Amino acid sequence: MTARPRNGAQWTVAASGALALTMGVAGLLAPSRQVSLMSFDGTEGSAKTAAPLLTVSSLAAVNTGLLYLLGATRNWPGFLAFTVRARLLMGGGLLTLSATGRAPKAFKGGAAWEIVSAGITAAAIGWERHRGGRG
Repeated sequence: MTARPRNGAQWTVAASGALALTMGVAGLLAPSRQVSLMSFDGTEGSAKTAAPLLTVSSLAAVNTGLLYLLGATRNWPGFLAFTVRARLLMGGGLLTLSATGRAPKAFKGGAAWEIVSAGITAAAIGWERHRGGRG
């Protein structure tokens, strides 16, 4: 039997995991494209820190993607709710860093992605519970 998501909430987490895994691998394979997407300006200080930052964040994205895919397909108790809280925390952190000037403005897009994705998963969990599923 192949492990796969069983309900809408698990599918939202699996989709997020697949995207994170894809973006992480893309960051490892095409770092210059990812640097431009992240709005680093290419100044000397930025260029020196961009490559190591991108490598670490890409590896973290691969790790997160794999965890989300495993969690969504293995039906780990409490995992879906954990992803909602973790994504809200990440979204809030990215938004705060961008708003205070400690990160590029492009991080606001990442913040929006995390917060909206958390909301979609939370809504799917609520829907599954309403239907009588585990969610």
